[in-house]
Amino acid sequence: MENNTVRTVLAVALCLGILVGWHYLFPSAPPAPVSQSPQVETQQTAGAASQAAGTAPQAQPPAAAAPQAVAMAKAEPLAGTPITINTPLYSATLLSSGGVLQKFALNRFRLTLAPDSPRMGLVSPEAAAKAPMGLYVDGRPTWRDATWTTDAKDATLSQGDSVTLTFTGKLGDLTIKRELTFSADTYVIAERVTILSPTAQVSRVGFTLAATGLSGGEEKYNATRAAYFAEKSLESADVDKLKEGKTIAAGRWAAVESNYFISALIPGSEAALTLLRQDDVTRIAVEKSVSLAAGQPSQVENTYFMGPKTRIDLAAAPGNLQAALNYGFFGPLAEICLWILHFLYRFVGNYGVAIILLTVLIKALFWPLSQKSYRSMEKMRKLQPMMAAIREKYPDNREQMNKELMQLYKTYKVNPAGGCLPMLVQLPVFFGLYQALLNAIELRHAPFIAHLPFTSIPWLADLSSKDPFYITPIIMGVTMFLQQKMSPAPGDPTQAKIMMFMPVIFTIFFLGFPSGLVVYWLVNNLLSIAQQGLLRKQNAAAATKG
Repeated sequence: MENNTVRTVLAVALCLGILVGWHYLFPSAPPAPVSQSPQVETQQTAGAASQAAGTAPQAQPPAAAAPQAVAMAKAEPLAGTPITINTPLYSATLLSSGGVLQKFALNRFRLTLAPDSPRMGLVSPEAAAKAPMGLYVDGRPTWRDATWTTDAKDATLSQGDSVTLTFTGKLGDLTIKRELTFSADTYVIAERVTILSPTAQVSRVGFTLAATGLSGGEEKYNATRAAYFAEKSLESADVDKLKEGKTIAAGRWAAVESNYFISALIPGSEAALTLLRQDDVTRIAVEKSVSLAAGQPSQVENTYFMGPKTRIDLAAAPGNLQAALNYGFFGPLAEICLWILHFLYRFVGNYGVAIILLTVLIKALFWPLSQKSYRSMEKMRKLQPMMAAIREKYPDNREQMNKELMQLYKTYKVNPAGGCLPMLVQLPVFFGLYQALLNAIELRHAPFIAHLPFTSIPWLADLSSKDPFYITPIIMGVTMFLQQKMSPAPGDPTQAKIMMFMPVIFTIFFLGFPSGLVVYWLVNNLLSIAQQGLLRKQNAAAATKG
């Protein structure tokens, strides 16, 4: 029976160790470093050659290519006149040659904490070379093969404003009208493409996005990854595993994302999705077939979303994009924890303090279970001398030793598993809170104690990044060691040594953890120590009176 207790304790420790150690030992591989002088791919086509010679591009029949053709097509945007749209939320720069995106920077988010840090950009120069917001028709990149005209101009939008940029292109016999609508109050960019053909035909229309990294330099626990929503479920993929490309026959949206930001393509209806890693750039595309009647315009709608992963912003996008806020199996618990965290923040104005208060609330909620656990452990601690005597009496007869131990538990009415089973009940809440704190964009660049006391040296100035001086994880390790000292040691010397190493192992794991998570664990340990100490005093007082 005692062995079962030890196994249960070790199982709890192992569960937590796997959770905190997995990201440390096997973090998602960050995108490969981008060359400072990338060689942009080129592709010679008959259309491009005829443009260079001063003649109009000739119409080509649609190729019966696979859906990957859109994302596989090599991209080199034409030079064009930049058109810049400024809103309170972002600044976007497009080219007059078909509306290809060149820059996209978020006005309310910085790359780092430095005062002169640039705004968080979602389109790097390397990604811009792959034609984000590029339009394909019948597998042909229209920004290069079509002749475009536009009267679009720079615009600055105020709250409540919107503007529609119109681009008109000629691709062989096809006339293409592209309308992009930008709004000041949302990260959603709506697109409508109208195609006119002199003959009846079926064409394929594709839309693309591209990104290098969306982590803002915080890669260890915040890797850039690809994601898509199909068949009512969210799927994600390591970007480095997409070099061969991945195609989904019908999906609601595809995206490049990190814990905090997302660039997504959302077709008007389910369409073929393609994800591809190419030249250190993650590319996504959606493609659908459109039936064109002779002389009759046909329309295709599409939506782009580039911005932070906040519930209110994602909810403004179509296609159930808010499913990108995925907190794993314990998602409902994570969302409850986040709601309480935001509620507390409205009163205290500091997310570090809000995390402490949330920890106190969770501890109070589980106080009865913890009390039962600590009482059980206290009883086990008092039985240690008798248990040791039984082991010494039957060193070579394990069966008899276990019988004697079980009789001892029965005599003193002690459940050897009572000290850890209440802890197991609390694990789902911890897992949910772990995911909530790891993925809450509100903690990005949110300070707790911005400077070391009595100095101007930055300290816990960003709850989404590690403690730069490792002060909190070391203190956390010390508190974990104290907790262990207050708990009964396993009877098996080998298991006891393993348990003694747990504070060291956890401290190593936590050295690189986001400081918001370390603060939670540290405060929880301090409260547990206080609870155990209070219980011991109560027991001592009761023994004195008795």
